[in-house]
Amino acid sequence: MSVGQPGTARIAVDLLGGDHAPAVVVDGALRACQADPALHLLLVGPLEAAGELLRALPPGDHARISTLPIAPGDPVDSWVESGVRSAVLAVAQGNADAVLSAGNTGATVTSAALGLGRRPGVRRPPLAAVLPTRAGRLVLLDVGSSVDPDEETVAMHARLGSAYASVVHGVTEPRIGLLTIGTERGKGDRLRRALPPLLSGLDLPGGGRYVGLVEGNDVVTGTVADVVVTDGFTGNVLLKGLETAYAEIGPPHADTPPRAALLLGVEGTVVVCHGAATGPDLAAGIAFAAQLHRQAAVAAMAEMIETQRGAS
Repeated sequence: MSVGQPGTARIAVDLLGGDHAPAVVVDGALRACQADPALHLLLVGPLEAAGELLRALPPGDHARISTLPIAPGDPVDSWVESGVRSAVLAVAQGNADAVLSAGNTGATVTSAALGLGRRPGVRRPPLAAVLPTRAGRLVLLDVGSSVDPDEETVAMHARLGSAYASVVHGVTEPRIGLLTIGTERGKGDRLRRALPPLLSGLDLPGGGRYVGLVEGNDVVTGTVADVVVTDGFTGNVLLKGLETAYAEIGPPHADTPPRAALLLGVEGTVVVCHGAATGPDLAAGIAFAAQLHRQAAVAAMAEMIETQRGAS
């Protein structure tokens, strides 16, 4: 894992999030610290778990670690979810620059929307994942936040995805596709049949343009679209299927993006990892959060969208 752009990045890490927390989160945090000397971590969760990380680091690096203890509550779910709530609050209060969690997606999205606030016009903040393709990489959203969106929600997600591809990945004039079951006119369910006229008429940030309907094979090749929008149910199924396939047979190329999704449309940087994320996955997610902070990516996307909306 390479070090990102220069500058300190303070990442609030939810120690309680994930199928194998806190041990796997501690492993990921240790790997991230060892790879990036400008990284500072706020470990949110049990003090004993934070102690494991401190014992593994050289004494000179202890100043880069701070803790925010969470006391066990009843029921256990409330205790676990309090970790991500406290991590989000740390960003809201200026004590951290970004959040990393592999915990419950719904709890993370709700905590971020309430604790940080949503951008104007964003009703349901989407999760955007970056997938390797034969042509390079592709942004897929939503991958689990909004499972039953309406047309206006998907249209906003297209705007957010276009800005994300432009700002974070440097895509010039991102091509936006709508995922469905066939490229012939009229294919898909009610939502997919209603969306093309709406998406076709959008002024998209970063010079983005709607290129029409795409299928699952187009997501793998990456030759048709740079950004693919869909509902969170379909996107999550596709994402997990592709992740498993890549883990078993390898991705289309060696330059594999981090297995982490960025929550778009909120007033802060929130990165979400899969619940089954490994230590290296979480380390990559922490590095991704640090990169986004150093790029001031969230603010740049917001400015791009507001400028585009004001001009239209």
